[in-house]
Amino acid sequence: MVYLIFLAAMLIDLDHLLARPIFDPNRCSINFHPLHSYYAIAVYAGMLFFTKTRILGLGLLIHILADIADCWMM
Repeated sequence: MVYLIFLAAMLIDLDHLLARPIFDPNRCSINFHPLHSYYAIAVYAGMLFFTKTRILGLGLLIHILADIADCWMM
C-alpha cells in the first residue's frame, strides 16, 4: 500500500501540463509549477504531522527533493 501511495505522489507532475512549453530541460520546477511552489512544499511538510497523511507527505517531499537535486545539476 505504501508503494502505491509513493507512486501516487508522482502525480504532482501533472501541473507541468499547465506550463508552456510543457517540458523545458533548462527550467527548474521548484517554485515554477503550482504543486512545486514553496507554499505547497510547506503543506507537504505539514502532512508529516498527521498520521493519515504522513506517508503521502513523505512521498511528496521525496519527489520535491528529487526535483531540487535536478535543479542543482543544471
